[in-house]
Amino acid sequence: MSTSDKRGPLQVARRARLLEALQRDGVLRISDLTDALGAAAVTIRRDIAQMASEGLVKRVHGGVALPSASVEEAVEGGGESIGMLVPSLDYYYPSVAQGAEEAARELDMRIVLRGSSYESEDDLPQLSRLVEQGAEALIVVPRMDAPTSARTIEWLNDLDIPVVLLERTATGGVHHEYLESVVTDHALGAAMAVRHLTALGHTRVGAVLAEHSPTTPHIRRGWLEALTGAATVDALVPDARLPACAAALDAALDRCRETGTTALLVHADAEAIALVQRCEQRGLVVPRDLSIVAYDDEVAGLFSPALTAVRPPRRSIGRAAVRLVADRLADPERPTHRVVISPSLTVRASTAAPTAA
Repeated sequence: MSTSDKRGPLQVARRARLLEALQRDGVLRISDLTDALGAAAVTIRRDIAQMASEGLVKRVHGGVALPSASVEEAVEGGGESIGMLVPSLDYYYPSVAQGAEEAARELDMRIVLRGSSYESEDDLPQLSRLVEQGAEALIVVPRMDAPTSARTIEWLNDLDIPVVLLERTATGGVHHEYLESVVTDHALGAAMAVRHLTALGHTRVGAVLAEHSPTTPHIRRGWLEALTGAATVDALVPDARLPACAAALDAALDRCRETGTTALLVHADAEAIALVQRCEQRGLVVPRDLSIVAYDDEVAGLFSPALTAVRPPRRSIGRAAVRLVADRLADPERPTHRVVISPSLTVRASTAAPTAA
């Protein structure tokens, strides 16, 4: 197995950020990159050495530069080039990109990874650059709530190269036909969590969900459909990094006490961990007083207590998107495919049967 075959999601993200920085600035010092990428100098040097061996960069004294040929030209040497645009290079999507890179290598294709932002108002400039630089297909996680979203979807629909949406669905054209897509069945994941909790004996299962996540509506729908009783706690909370989150979590816990709710489904991991910490500060014990299921399972298993969690199939959706691209390139006339992949539930220490009243 080659070194590139062992590439992890964090390295995938670092490589993409490094290439973006080089395309912007031309030449960078190692010291610049340690700050920008949040990694040790030895790690950055190892990444640069591997990328130089692949022809993506060239080493210069004290730093790194782009080779005389463009990055995309170097990438195309290994087969079809797939441009991939994701909204985050440090959460959720590094594992998706890793799966895509694995499938691309198996098919003698290459991924050109770019990071957008959940705050980005317009994905179109980055997507246009990928096509202009020679991408022969696109895998995209587009913003669906920005003012420019409709224009971006129509532009993608009109391209004469394969386009696959990731974790999003959309229609385009005069007949509102679906674009090809690969998505996680997040509603099923939420339902699995509820059924796990009800099987333990919980009759009042609430939900505490990330306020601005595009995944939240799907999780909420699955939670509501799987409930056997009334919705007792139905809370949206801001990002766990924001000061307002603590007050929102406290309000959710107050509502649990008022309604006799004994279990919660919480999206995402950071919010679930913050909720457990609020429980500790209030003298509540997880799972004795409140069972918690996290949704995303990025770091839920590393916390104490280890959190029962729903895990979306991140690497699998990345692999499936690349295979859809390959199939479309091989048969341009095939019907549109929309792939739905099931998540999984891992039971850990944060869920148990409710204690007797």
